[in-house]
Parts: sequence; structure tokens; C-alpha cells
Amino acid sequence: MAKESMKAREVKRARLVAKYAEKRAALKKIIATSEDPMEAYEAARKLQSIPRNANPIRLHNRCKITGRPKGYIRQFGISRIQFREMASAGLIPGVKKASW
Repeated sequence: MAKESMKAREVKRARLVAKYAEKRAALKKIIATSEDPMEAYEAARKLQSIPRNANPIRLHNRCKITGRPKGYIRQFGISRIQFREMASAGLIPGVKKASW
């Protein structure tokens, strides 16, 4: 199990990303399309003033059950260990153990 503080930190980051997403996109568009170098410079300065944790790159997928950051399976939203346990117990519809 991941520490509760780590899970809470990820939730906080996700909220920050959602809060600043529109502002970040607008500033990045100005930087990319601006013909005036001073306008682009000002937009870049404003972009730098946004909190670092508002960047979507800083988000990390975690298992919904245990909070484990590694071995995450996107399709199911859980770690490989939980996936294996749940699949063996028949808790995931349409998934069965491979055998040949």
C-alpha cells in the first residue's frame, strides 16, 4: 500500500492540472502562434509563473486499490498485482488465465 500522503499529493496535483489547464493552453497557443516577440515573451513569463505541479507531465498513474505507482495497467486502472489477483478470483469480466 502506498502512503496516504502520496495518494493525497497525486489528487492535489490532478486538481491543480484541471484548474490551470485552460490558462496553460491559452498561453502556449500565444507562444506558438504569436508574430510579436514581446507578446510571446510575456506569455512565456506568465506560463512560468503557473505552479509546476499544474503541468500534466507531473501526474503519475496509480492503482485505484493500493495506490501502487508502478506496474499500472491503464485499461483497468489497477496495478499488475491487483489485476492478477482479481482475474484469478474471477472479479474482472471477460478476463481468464491464458493456457496453451
